[in-house]
Formats: sequence, C-alpha cells, structure tokens
Amino acid sequence: MVAPLHWGLGHATRCIPIIRALLDHNYHVLLASDGAALMLLQKEFPQLEAIELPSYNISYPKIRILFKWKMLLQIPKVKKIIASEKRIVAQLVSEDKIQGIISDNRFGVRNNKIPSVFITHQLNVLSGNTSFFSSKVHQRIIKKFNICWVPDTNEVIKNLSGKLGHPTKNDLAVNYIGVLSRMKKQEVSKTIDILILISGPEPQRTALEEMLKPLFEKSKKRVIMIRGVVEENQKWETLGSIELVNYMTSSELEETINKSEIVICRSGYTTIMDLTVLEKKVFFIPTPGQYEQEYLAKHLKKLGVAPFCKQNNFKLEELDKVAVYKGLSTLTSSEVNYSELFAPFKSERKL
Repeated sequence: MVAPLHWGLGHATRCIPIIRALLDHNYHVLLASDGAALMLLQKEFPQLEAIELPSYNISYPKIRILFKWKMLLQIPKVKKIIASEKRIVAQLVSEDKIQGIISDNRFGVRNNKIPSVFITHQLNVLSGNTSFFSSKVHQRIIKKFNICWVPDTNEVIKNLSGKLGHPTKNDLAVNYIGVLSRMKKQEVSKTIDILILISGPEPQRTALEEMLKPLFEKSKKRVIMIRGVVEENQKWETLGSIELVNYMTSSELEETINKSEIVICRSGYTTIMDLTVLEKKVFFIPTPGQYEQEYLAKHLKKLGVAPFCKQNNFKLEELDKVAVYKGLSTLTSSEVNYSELFAPFKSERKL
C-alpha cells in the first residue's frame, strides 16, 4: 500500500516514481489517500485499486502570525485521524490484503506485522521557537516505522533539504534514497517565457493565484499558469496574456516545464526535486507562515541557486534576479536504486 498525505499535491506526486518502480518490479500496488491527492494518483494509475483514507483536512490561516496556533488547534482532530488510519490498516493486514506499507507523512498508516516505511524530508520540523519540540515529536513518530526514506542525497553541504533532512544528531533508521522525481529532462525549444505553478492548501493557493493574475495578464511574454486544482476534466481558459489550466498530468507537466525559460512556484520540496531533475531557473514564493518552505527558499538562495521573496512583496521586477543565480541544475540529482530500496518487502509475499 502506498499512502501519501493529502496536503497539497506534493506528497502524492513524489510517490508516482515509487509506484512506477514497484510495478516495474512486479509488485501489486494499492493506492490510499484522499481528496485531490487520491484523484491525481487515480488519473496517473487508473488500472490500480484504490481506497479512500480519512482526510486530515489541515487548513492554513490567511494571516501568517496565526499559522502556528491554527496548527496547534488542529492536533486533536489529527490524533483522531491517526487512530482511524491505524484501524483501517489493521483490518487490511488481518484480511491479508497488504504485505507492505509505504507511507508518505501519514502517521497512522503503519503496522507492526508487516514492513512499514515512512517517507519524509523533514527529520527536523521547523516551527519557530518550538522547533526543538516539534522535531522531537516527529522523530518519535518516525521511530515507530521500520525505516525512514529521505528523498535527498546524504551529502552534508550540497543537498536539497539542508538541516531539515540532515540533523546534526540522528539515531533514526534512515536511508537517503536520492532525489525523487516523476520528471525527465528533455532537450526542447523554450517556447514558454514564464510558467507559474500554483500549489498547496487553501486559502493560500487561491491567494497566490489571485495576486499573480493581474500582474501577468498584460504581459508581452507568453505566460502559462497551472492552477493546481485537480478536477474531473482538464479546463483551459485565457486571461489577457495568461493561458490558464486547472491541472496537468505528469507527462503534460514534464513537457511544459521543459519548454519553459523561468518557473515561478512555491518552494515545496517535491517541486524543488522536480525542478532539480529538469535543471530549471526558478523564482520561489514560499507559502506564508510555512516555516519549511521559508527555510528551503533561504537555503537555496544561500547556495546561490535561486532567488525568492515573500508573497506580499512580489513584483515583476523581482524576476530580473533569476539571471544572476545558478539555477537548480547545479545541485546533485542522484539515481534511486529501487532494487535495494524495496529490500524490506522482498521477504513478504507479494499481493
């Protein structure tokens, strides 16, 4: 069972190459998630069985300073969801329907009777002045799994996740598996001047979309905005100079990014991995109040890779800074050894 968290689409999309590899290695895969994340996986793998898990339904505040408090208030709800996940998994195990688990940040999707893997790039969880405690809580959860896969290199300095995935002290069972991406670089002509990737939970997804539309609709350049809204059907529309589409499949997105000169997007980790593999020039706008994205943007700027600014400070002139940065092509993009990665499941009977 492959079970990504539905918190934006990043957790689901970075599971796509893992699912593909599992199928290539003759494993049967059960998809498990909720909301748009589950819908995306079903569109990518319509032939696979899928089950719907209870939704964490985590929402962001509109005001940055309220981020931490809103997250804390949602803890009781999250605990109930974790308990529900455990019951569902226990039932599937008792019925011998699953013999292995890959959970991308779903805390309750594990079971002591079968190999259970946890995927995260956050061994340290940043939360301002409570980062020490949030990291300890997260590490305690990770220890309940057999092993933790960190999608990054194990290099100390030249890596994508920085101190998030490379704590100074670490007693966890960790496997640095390399950069995960469903994308491949293509040598094609650049026919798109600016590609805008909108993603993440509401209300900040909509806030970014509505902020950027008036800035680009009178542009003299070719601009495409992918809104990050997974729906039953793909919908294209035009707003001045902007071509808008609600979502793209992996193959469509891969082709579109390859054809783009500059990408504007959130500094979400999955997006960073995809753009690293595609060797893109990028400008980051972190989700307001999300410490992880703010740190990653600062980390990559410090490495001389890409510029960023706060959402409320973005102006078209900010894009001029992209030219003086190296771009994500300068970072390591190692191949994932899936045969070695799937070793915990080899002794189990395949579905």
